[in-house]
Amino acid sequence: QVRLVESGGGLVQPGGSLRLSCVASGFIFRNYPMNWYRQAPGKEREFVAGISVGGRTTNYADSVKGRFTISRDNAKNTLFLQMNSLKPEDTAVYYCSGPTWGQGTQVTVSS
Repeated sequence: QVRLVESGGGLVQPGGSLRLSCVASGFIFRNYPMNWYRQAPGKEREFVAGISVGGRTTNYADSVKGRFTISRDNAKNTLFLQMNSLKPEDTAVYYCSGPTWGQGTQVTVSS
């Protein structure tokens, strides 16, 4: 069964950091480019960051450039998103995406 399971979300103050993880199973993880998306209340799901199969190439939405870092550990079938300098507008459900979608993890940035 192809599956993606996110974790690491939570409540954080503005300026804080969180690290999201996404564990993959049921497919050959190292063969797939992977992405993070997010969906805020009342808004459409939007692209956040993407990474190539080997991890050498990454790309980011303008809104998170310089603050978020996507990475992967192919030996552990895991995708990461390091989020620094978080802002209230980063509040959303964050989804891992590859050959399928994860269930999402809530990130709330509030004082």
